[in-house]
Amino acid sequence: QVQLVESGGGLVQPGGSLRLSCAASGRIFRRYAMGWYRQAPGKQRELVATITDTHSTNYADSVKGRFTISRDNRKNTVSLEMNSLKPEDTAVYYCTQFGAGTRSPPDYWGQGTQVTVSS
Repeated sequence: QVQLVESGGGLVQPGGSLRLSCAASGRIFRRYAMGWYRQAPGKQRELVATITDTHSTNYADSVKGRFTISRDNRKNTVSLEMNSLKPEDTAVYYCTQFGAGTRSPPDYWGQGTQVTVSS
């Protein structure tokens, strides 16, 4: 049984930073691509960033240059460093684990963590 547990969300002012973390268990972590999605109220879920098993990364245009995804295969964790946050980054952020590659929907989702950017 795969479990993904996010942490690190919260309230931050515009221009501030937050770091989200996700602890994974249940499968051999290093073999699978990981990703972060987000969903804002009234909007569709959006893919924010992905990192493959070979550490190749990809980002949504809206976060390029501001967000950084990384993974630690020794600790089975994936992180999302978010800088220069904007009010439009406000959303529930979900950690995901892919099975067949990042072009297919994720196999597993975490429970989500709220990020609110507001003054």
